[in-house]
Amino acid sequence: MRILVTGGAGFIGSNYVRYLLENSEDEVVTLDALTYAGSRDNLDGALEHPNHEFVEGSICDQELVEELVSDADAIVNFAAESHVDRSIEGAAPFVETNVEGTQTLLDAAVDADVDRFLQISTDEVYGQILDGTFSEEDPLNPRNPYAATKASADLLAKSYETTHGLPVLITRTCNNFGPRQHTEKLIPKFIRNAAAGNELPVYGDGSNVREWIYVEDNCQALDLVLREGEPGEVYNIGSGEERTNLEVTEAILDAVGGSEDQITFVEDRAGHDQRYALETDKIERLGWEPSWSFEAGLEQAVEYYL
Repeated sequence: MRILVTGGAGFIGSNYVRYLLENSEDEVVTLDALTYAGSRDNLDGALEHPNHEFVEGSICDQELVEELVSDADAIVNFAAESHVDRSIEGAAPFVETNVEGTQTLLDAAVDADVDRFLQISTDEVYGQILDGTFSEEDPLNPRNPYAATKASADLLAKSYETTHGLPVLITRTCNNFGPRQHTEKLIPKFIRNAAAGNELPVYGDGSNVREWIYVEDNCQALDLVLREGEPGEVYNIGSGEERTNLEVTEAILDAVGGSEDQITFVEDRAGHDQRYALETDKIERLGWEPSWSFEAGLEQAVEYYL
């Protein structure tokens, strides 16, 4: 296939581009606006690959998007503003990229009659769950501006499948971690702070629970959905590796030889969801299961960031 990967110079996107180039004969076109969260460095070694083309630009640029989509067989849309704290400070960039940009891609995909459109989403669209797990059939209840724009994009993509017959697939993944993640995110930020002897600011009492997946496992799952998923379906991607934020912080301190005295509890984030957790029966029926434990993935992440 010829696959257009949007947001392919960001964290998950760049890992997926590398996965494609290492595990397939597909032609890959990466589109990225190279905002603060995207970098050519994330594609180091991939930029020169004979099956890879890099284009700097925004998914909101209709003319550019139409040109790139015109000869694409599939689109994988990672492009998004993704940091919850930033969305609380100002939601406008999130609406522009996550909603309006997705619409631009969808319109171009309909015009070009692409074979597959994979919309990358998040478990945060479901809201918080104190017990049990979310299935793909559960209602969406986003509780911060970032999650709300991702939920909006999901619904928009699903509407194009219903209205225009566009073969849309949606994945909703738990928290990713691993190489090339921006240092504003919890795990890379805390690894560097811990190693430098700096404070580790933990929101509230640190009891908020997240499910963590090593990015390589996610890339394998995404590629499986792209190739073998049923158009019109949503697929949760989770690991079952749940940790409180405090447990993650303590594991990082142990890994780098830091001290728990570095932990500083700070005022909780506004609207901070207590817990996310996903039911993954549907993607497991496609034949996927995670390979990385949280501990093994953290060991790799520590080695990378230090």
